[in-house]
Amino acid sequence: MPYTEEKYENAIIQLFEEMGYTHAYGPAVDRDYRIPLYMDELTAALYRLNPTLPDDAISDALFKLQNFENGELVQKNAVFMDHLQNGIEVRYTDKGEERSAICYLVDYSNTDNNSFIVANQWTFIENDEKRPDVLLFINGLPVVLM
Repeated sequence: MPYTEEKYENAIIQLFEEMGYTHAYGPAVDRDYRIPLYMDELTAALYRLNPTLPDDAISDALFKLQNFENGELVQKNAVFMDHLQNGIEVRYTDKGEERSAICYLVDYSNTDNNSFIVANQWTFIENDEKRPDVLLFINGLPVVLM
């Protein structure tokens, strides 16, 4: 019996499920295909990881994650890695005063506070349609493509 793409995907999914990842089948997830992020997971994670930040601050972080400054891929990757490691500086208004804070994307101290998802057939439409076989998400952020 030949080794098919489906068997490859299923073997990878099974491996990551055994490590505690949750599986998501891309076409079954109701979402905007023009956004590569897993927005429901990401939004929930930002609130969970940053319980003292108000809605405006979380919205600012989500906006910044979806709208990187123009630049080359290497520059965009450097910005993303900085956000992933150090958080995102956000601004919000509290009692009429503008404030700033850091919105963290990953809890490095308590990994159980993060969500780990292995997804297959996660379609993303930019200039054309892309559908990687397998994507790994941490807190709704795609970090590994297979």
